[in-house]
Amino acid sequence: MSKAEIFNKIRRGLHRGEPTAEQRAVALARIQAHKPVLIPARAQLDHAAQVELFRTMATQAAAKIIELNHLSELPQKVTEWLQHQQFKQLVSASDNWINDLDWSPLGDIQRVQRVAQSGDRASLTGCMAGIAETGTLMLHSGNSSPTTLNFLPDCHLVVLRESQVVGSYEDAWQLLRKTHPDGMPRTVNMITGPSRSADIGQKLQMGAHGPCELVIFLLKESH
Repeated sequence: MSKAEIFNKIRRGLHRGEPTAEQRAVALARIQAHKPVLIPARAQLDHAAQVELFRTMATQAAAKIIELNHLSELPQKVTEWLQHQQFKQLVSASDNWINDLDWSPLGDIQRVQRVAQSGDRASLTGCMAGIAETGTLMLHSGNSSPTTLNFLPDCHLVVLRESQVVGSYEDAWQLLRKTHPDGMPRTVNMITGPSRSADIGQKLQMGAHGPCELVIFLLKESH
């Protein structure tokens, strides 16, 4: 059943006909207004404090943070992490800023760019924003970064610039609307730490529905 058919059934159930042009205009104006709602006090900080709060909340959610002073350090830091895990392959997003880096430190570790597949051990992506109030990453789908990279591999490596850290979820949505004025991405994902579940026997199971490890490479604001 299509979305239009579902809405038509709801409309009939409410005994309402097709909306008038005036009603459509009112609804559209309300959607486009994006009026802010109540923002938690802990997110209303200066930017430096928001970055520190993000570090704290992300770490509490079992994410690992690796600091970068410059983006050029990323290949070496990623290589060191992959070697420690004894991984021989990295599935990477194909953003220009990733491809422009010198990946020679990988040596015999293979870096491939494609959608993720079952059995992939590690993926590398960027993200849209880091949300300080809960240590959450906002990512969205696109031609260069398929959503599968966020969920199928065992380990997800994410690059986050300090300049991308915002205080609240509302701030993140406003940023997304601003950077995509012609329409929202098909998929937007909110990721807080590695996947986990305690549904079975109340025992915490990491990687239950996605990556069992989330590594955030946090790039200093000045770079």
